[in-house]
Amino acid sequence: MPHESSQGASADRLHRVVVIVDAHSNPFELGCATEVFGLRRPEIGRELYDFRLCSPEPDTLMRDGFFTLSGVAGLEATEGADTVIVPNRPDVDVPRRPAVLDAVRRAHASGARLVGFCSGAFTLAEAGVLDGRRATAHWQWADSFRERFPAVTLEEDVLFVDDGDILTAAGSAAALDLGLHIVRRDHGAEIANAVSRRLVFAAHRDGGQRQFIERPVPDFPDESLAPVLAWAQARLDEPLTVATLAARASVSPATLHRRFRVQLGTTPLAWLTGERIALACRLIERGEARLDAVARGSGLGTAAHLRALMRRETGLAPSEYRRRFGPGPGA
Repeated sequence: MPHESSQGASADRLHRVVVIVDAHSNPFELGCATEVFGLRRPEIGRELYDFRLCSPEPDTLMRDGFFTLSGVAGLEATEGADTVIVPNRPDVDVPRRPAVLDAVRRAHASGARLVGFCSGAFTLAEAGVLDGRRATAHWQWADSFRERFPAVTLEEDVLFVDDGDILTAAGSAAALDLGLHIVRRDHGAEIANAVSRRLVFAAHRDGGQRQFIERPVPDFPDESLAPVLAWAQARLDEPLTVATLAARASVSPATLHRRFRVQLGTTPLAWLTGERIALACRLIERGEARLDAVARGSGLGTAAHLRALMRRETGLAPSEYRRRFGPGPGA
């Protein structure tokens, strides 16, 4: 499904992101949404989103009574929103209130993009908008989700799922991954990188990476992949292979593959391809119009290979990507 960046936003106003906060919502995911979509970006030189919070009641008690949220709009704020982030909370077996589910259904019917962080997938499924669609949720609740919502295709071992106008993230930290993915869809790789730098967070973790990383902090002796990743990122235009990376790390290809799975939740080839696609996007955004040059400069080889991979990863052909995110009046 093609990735649309405007989702109903007109050319003369910012894309409006509205977060629904309900009783016992998780503060972390609310914070992630605020950090990615709600902060001013003076380093970028323009605002990216019109960000708003809303709740079905004047005072909303957050998870475990940590604090009470007040002074935000009512659910009518979702009307006219371009993106609606639905509420999540730890008690997934308690049904969401009808007013919230109705607001989600109305937003979906009006063409808004819907986003669920962590247990927010349960909210979307209860509203009925996920039937026949793909989604993910935290691995801890996978069995419960499948039992309650058999009409939804659950992909339990990924960070996030982009199903076009409905996107879901698996867990709390994956909310940042999905948030940056949305910024990349809406504004391009260069802006997403700027936001990730502000967050001091990885610029790009592919949604297909595993939720559960076996050993995020390596035991001694240090087997961190950071040195070989940095070395490869500086040489993406060269003919790098898995064997090349393994030789640089002074390990066998099998050992390198195991370390990538353990530390990054992906394969060396998938990581390398993702980095090259991100570089290709940045080259196009910076004004390189020759597809052969973009393909060579990003290590993707040929224009045909570039076209196929960009369409697969971004939902856009290079020409359409340039029209949206490249320099010039159309960007």
